[in-house]
Amino acid sequence: MTVHSEHDLREALRAIGSTLAKCEKALVNLKPGTAQHTLLTRRIAAFTIAIELLKERLGE
Repeated sequence: MTVHSEHDLREALRAIGSTLAKCEKALVNLKPGTAQHTLLTRRIAAFTIAIELLKERLGE
């Protein structure tokens, strides 16, 4: 298992949070049922999981 510094984890958390916010904003402009909507919905779910795991690793 790779060990990352707290700074690295916090920077990853910030970057993923920023990207997640952009994805959520873009999702409202996509028609449900389209490939783009499905892809973005799945990406949002993945980013949400990543944020939870990073927070867990950081003890938050």
